[in-house]
Parts: sequence; structure tokens; C-alpha cells
Amino acid sequence: MPETRCDVTALRDALRRDRLILENKFMQHGKAARLLAAHSKLIDQYLSRIWQQMAMPAHTALIAVGGYGRGELYPKSDIDLLILLDSDPDDSLQQKLHELLALLWDIGLEVGHSIRTIAQCINESADITVQTNLIEARLLNGNASLFDQLRCAVRQHLDPRAFFTAKLHEQQQRHARLDDADSNLEPNLKESPGGLRDLQTIGWISRAATLGTRWSELATAGLISSSEARQIARHDALLQTLRTRLHYLAHRREDRLLFDFQTSLAEQMGIKASLNRRASEHLMQRYYRTKQAVRQFNTILLQNLYDYLFRETQPQHALNERFRLIGTRLEIRDEHLFEHTPKAIFELFLIMQQRSDITDLTAKTLRALWRAQLYIDAAFRRDPFNRARFMEIMRQPAGIVHALRRMNQYGILGRYIPAFGRIVGQMQHDLFHVYTVDQHILMVVRNLRRFTLTIHAHEVPLCHKLINEFARPEVLYIAGLFHDIAKGRGGDHAQLGKKDARLFCKQHRLSRDDSDLIVWLVERHLTLSATAQKADLSDPEIIAEFAATIKNDRYLVALYLLTVADVKGTSPKVWNAWKGKLMEDLFQLTRRYMKEGATTNHLDEIREQAAATLNLYAISAESYRLLWAQLDDSYFLDHEAQEIAWHTRLLAFRANTATPIVKTRLSRAGTGLQVMVYCPDQRHLFACICEFFSRMHYTIVEAKIHTSQHGYALNSFQIMEVSRSDMAYRDLMHYIEFELTQKIMQAKPVEAIATGRVSRQLKHFPINTKINIEKDKRGLYVLSLIAGDRPGLLARFAQILDRHGIRLHRAKINTLGSRAEDVFWISAEMLDNPVDTSAFLNELLEKI
Repeated sequence: MPETRCDVTALRDALRRDRLILENKFMQHGKAARLLAAHSKLIDQYLSRIWQQMAMPAHTALIAVGGYGRGELYPKSDIDLLILLDSDPDDSLQQKLHELLALLWDIGLEVGHSIRTIAQCINESADITVQTNLIEARLLNGNASLFDQLRCAVRQHLDPRAFFTAKLHEQQQRHARLDDADSNLEPNLKESPGGLRDLQTIGWISRAATLGTRWSELATAGLISSSEARQIARHDALLQTLRTRLHYLAHRREDRLLFDFQTSLAEQMGIKASLNRRASEHLMQRYYRTKQAVRQFNTILLQNLYDYLFRETQPQHALNERFRLIGTRLEIRDEHLFEHTPKAIFELFLIMQQRSDITDLTAKTLRALWRAQLYIDAAFRRDPFNRARFMEIMRQPAGIVHALRRMNQYGILGRYIPAFGRIVGQMQHDLFHVYTVDQHILMVVRNLRRFTLTIHAHEVPLCHKLINEFARPEVLYIAGLFHDIAKGRGGDHAQLGKKDARLFCKQHRLSRDDSDLIVWLVERHLTLSATAQKADLSDPEIIAEFAATIKNDRYLVALYLLTVADVKGTSPKVWNAWKGKLMEDLFQLTRRYMKEGATTNHLDEIREQAAATLNLYAISAESYRLLWAQLDDSYFLDHEAQEIAWHTRLLAFRANTATPIVKTRLSRAGTGLQVMVYCPDQRHLFACICEFFSRMHYTIVEAKIHTSQHGYALNSFQIMEVSRSDMAYRDLMHYIEFELTQKIMQAKPVEAIATGRVSRQLKHFPINTKINIEKDKRGLYVLSLIAGDRPGLLARFAQILDRHGIRLHRAKINTLGSRAEDVFWISAEMLDNPVDTSAFLNELLEKI
């Protein structure tokens, strides 16, 4: 380090060089704890030397606080300092302190500082964050006696019980803030539930309780075992390593495991991609399993610390020879119970389901339950008693989801069902799943249970009705447990998963009928969603083909319930009312077909229903006879009767208008808008409309395109808002009607389509565009497109159709997070020519 006080450049260069040496050494040995301690020591040396060179007064002290105070200084973290004074500073001292801090910043030290007296420190420590920093204070240089006075004052004013309560409340608020879908995909290594802050919280409370701060010290105090202390240390080390490497990769203080860095982190840590999974997915699985373990240890230690600090005497009540109640918490009477009586493991969960007065488990029981996974072996899994107990848990009227989640949290579910254990913590970078596979599976079971509750009946009323009429609903919960259990193995996970489901049903002695249904549900769990969102539900043949795959009404109801629960459990952003309507429509159409068979006069029936609705508005058949004569049969087959009636009311007396007619109404799906466009047909019309809605940040989820016999376009769109707008719906509807009309009247081709920004997830985990085209029975070509979703995608597609003279008849747009899975019904003579078709598809692959 340079000796000259004013040589800022030399100090800055030396600091940069010394930090680079530390980084290079870390990249060689990979031990984060060693790096953090070495970095803290290095900064200690610079600060002490500068403090001395600045000749700071003898009645002051330079103190490290926060993470720096405990000797864990991350590469890009702020350096938290307290400058302690014996009295308020005069002008001369204030000037000297200003020069000191300016110098520290000039040489590249990003310091967070406070300048206080002891009295001010104690006064400010009413803030739990300040108090936490002070209990980790460490003297760097200056007046040691003054520092000792501060430590004594902090200790005297520290109430361990109040400190525990405040830190627990702080953790609960932090978890509530960060335990969401976005944080799950790109977790904060420091702040997210199961992150470093959860471990630090234990350390702070333990320090306040004078129990020590190291995991080995907590083991000595009896709060955890030596084995548990070693496990926590390993998880702590992984989180420290990830955060350290993340700082170096980002070249800034970045604690979020962003998509931008996940692949690079995996590469740095020597994690390789496997045949079926990315290296980043393997890395994230390691992280999620550590996160789960940290949350578990955090829960156990907080319970133990609570018992140690508060030592409350609570009433005890024996439930049987194995369990008792202490207050409202369940406790095992022998801490080795699960070791010598493994059968009691499932009994514990059953008791919690059956006793609503039990709120939690004691710390002693939590620790035993964590160790209990070791006793679930092949013999345990083969035991008919344990199998019967597990099924008893699945058949309880309440508490099923809580039981399964707790089993998963303690590693028990994955030990009992080994196939489930393999997908614990497994993330899928498929651009629409935001939960790990095990979280998603349990979310699906949770959704199925949620359907049963009257308090949530308004969410999906049909599901509430159906599931409460469904005999033996455990069939659905088991199907939910197994529907994605084979993810990540390669091959068709539905086909692989049905084998696991079949084995489970056989082992647990389910009836033949229930076993067959569960296996069928696992195998077919994707079909209803795919058909509803990608097929033309107005085609009776589609309904007949789908119905032919379903054995009976019980199978149909089960598949519908599982499908809705599955889609709702994928991501909060994937489910919407439009998807719900499509699935319900398919369910109702299939159910009707299975009961009544094919309708021979479906076209006449639609016309009659539309006419009956129009009659309610006193609109005579004669007034719309000419309009209907211009519309071919495909129009009536493609639309519901209420849509036809709406169109007819708007157009019956204006069928030959030269002015475009654009009308909107609230979608009958419950969200979004339905837009009708009627005008003399023109080239570029569909591209123009797509570009208009893209610019408004609306997405088209369905388009029905028709051209009348007298050359008018009658197009109907279902649109959904991408981002929340402050504009009232009525104002928005008026805006669309006026502005879109003006745009159509201009009849200009769309030239430049705004592409917008690609999501970071799509940027780092791109989707290879896939296109398939085949002819259907009606002579139309069905084009299926899978691509990364981005602004302007549909408008660019429409432009390409225009260039090739291809007519669009219908489109179903399905967006799954950042993944687009769209289906288009198109026609053109050029599509009958393989060469022209190939050129068209190549342009799509190049420009979409």
C-alpha cells in the first residue's frame, strides 16, 4: 500500500490490484468463506492505514458494522462503517471527517457510513436494523475504550426476547415480499426465503442470546446436533459461493440469480448439461434443495431459540403413548420415536389432519422429523401398514395439501415415492413454468383441494360443482401427484409417469377402476388443454374425435378438473379467463356429444338460436335476411349463436356500407374485449389490425376471419390486455372503435412493425421456432407455430401471409409465459405447390 497520504491514484490502483489478486485466488480455490475473510482483512488494512495517515483525533473510533463487521465482506458489497465520537463534532472535526470519507470514495471504497456518539447509537437502536448492525460491531482503529463503552451500552439495552420478536417479524415481512413467482425464477441469494438472510437471522438472535454465532457453537449449546451443524455449514457455503461468484460475474453488487448469469455460474462451478437438462437447470436444482434445507433449519432453530428465550410453561396433554400436546403444538414423547418406530411418521401427519387444535410442531419434533427421512427405506415402503396409512392421509377431508407440503419440506415424500424425490428442486427453463416440478405438482393438488372449498367457489364455479359431486376425489389428488413426476428423464413424461402411477396404484391396492382412471389421467393430462387451445371447437368432427378418447363422464370430469388445476398451477400469468372459457367450452361440448351423440342439423340449430336472440330485440327475420344470405355456412359454424346475434344487430341495416364498422364489447369470457371489424375487404387488413393491437399492448387470443359473398371482411377478435392500463374500459372501447376505424380507412400497408424488447428469459433460454403445416378434412391448411413470444410476432406473421397472398380464416393464439403456441387455418393455391410452400415456411423461420 502506498505510504503517501495524498496519492489517491496510487491507493486506488493498489486497491484494485490487491482485490484482483484475491479474485484470482478465489477462482483457483473456490472457497467463499476464505475469500470473504481475506477481503475483510484487506479492507481493514487500507482503512486502518488511511485512518492513521489522516491523523484522526484520539477521542474517535473507526468501527466496522453489518456484514463487514462480522468479517463477511462480499466482493461488491458496501463497506458499512460507524465513526464513533465521544461528543458532537465541531467544525474542524466535521471537515476532517468529510475529507476522510471523500478519500475513501476516491480510492474506490463504496462506504456506507454513520457518525454518532454512544448516546445517539443507543437512541437509533430502537430501529431493529441499527440494533442488528451494532451487535456485530468490530473495532478497526481508534479509541478502544470508547468502543468498549459502546459495546457495554448496546449489551445493556439489548432485550433478547424483544430482539427475537422483532427479527421474526422482519423475516416474516421479507418472506411475504419475496416469496412470489418472479422471485422463484430469479431468486435473491441474500433476501429470498431460504437465503443467506435466514441463516444470518439465526446468527443474530443467537448472538443476542449469548449462545454464539458459529454453527458448532449452537451444537454445543444443544440447539442442533453436530451432524446438523455440518449440514447447515455446507448449505451456508454453497450460498456464499454462489453470491461471491455472482458479484464477480456481474461486476456489481448483484444478489439475484438472474437468467443472465445462471449458465455462466454453472459453467464456473463445473456443472455440465445432461442429455435432457441444461447446466443451469442442474445448478438451480442444487440451489432449490439448499433453499429448502435452509428454510427447514431456520424453522427448527427459531423454535429452539424461542423455547430457550421464553421458557414458557404450557399445559401438556398426552394423546397416546407416542404423542402429546404442549399448548397447541404436537410433540413426540421420545426423541428417538421415528428411529425405533418408523410407522409413527405417517401417524404424525394423520394426527395433524384430524386435530384442528394443533397449530404446529415443537422444535424437538421438527428435528426428529427432519432425521426421519433416513428411516424411510425399501422395507418401510413395502410395509402394507405404511401404504394404508399414506392412503388414509390422501382420503382425509382436510389437511391433505398441508401434509404433503410438510412431507416434501422434510424430505419424507421424496423418500417414500422415490420418483418424486428425483424432481425435488428441479426447475424447467421452458419459459412458462415458474415453479420447480415438485412445487408445481403440489400446487396442482392444492388447486384441486381449493375447488372443493365454498369460499373459493367463485374462482371456477364449474370446478367447484363438479369436484363436490365426484366420488373418491383422492383419485384426482394421486393423479395430480404423478402427472409430471417423470419430468427431466427424457422422452414423453406422460408415458413414463403412467408407469410410476400404475406401480403406485398396485402397491397401494387401489381398485381396478380407480387405478385405470389415475393411469389414464397421467397419460392424457395434456390433451384437453391442447385441444381446447389449438383445435377448432366449432368443428363437430373435432369434438367427436376428442370424445372418442374418453371412456365415460367420470373420465371427462376428472380430466377437466385436473387440466384446470394443472394450468392454474403452472404460473399466475399463464391462466386467464379466456383459457378457462375454451376449456369449459370443450368440456361442455364433449359432455353433450357423449350424452346426445352428433347433432345432424347443427347449422340449423345455430341459426335458430341466433334468430331467437334477435327476436328478443324485436329484430325481424326479414331485416337480416339479405345479410345472412351473404354469409356462408362456415361463418355460422365458427361462431356461437350469441356472437351471430351481436353481429347481426350491428350490421343488419348497414350490410353495404363503405365506411368500416368497428365495435367492441366486454368479452363473455369475463376479461378482455371482443372486437368486430366489418368493411370492404382489403389486402393488409389483418396485418393492420394486428399491428394496431400490438401497439396498444393488447394480445389477440383468437381471430375469426370471414369474407362475405359480396366482398366484405367480417372479422372477430378476442383481445386481452398484456399490461394493466389506467384507462377505463368504456374509454378504451371508444378509443379502439375510433382509432382502428381511422387506420382501416387509410388502407395503407404496414411497413415497420415495432418489435419491442425480448424478455431476458427468452434471451438467455431461446426457443427454436417450430412450424408444422398439414391439410385438414375441410381443405384448409392448419399451420402450427411454436416460437418465443415477443411484441409484434403476430403482426409480422400477418405481413408474411400478405406477401405470399395467403388467406387467413382463423387463428388461436396461445401464450404460455414467453412461449407462443399458435394455430392458424389458412388457404392459398400456392400451398398446393411444395416449392412455394417451402419458400413460405423458410421465410417464417427466418423472420418470426
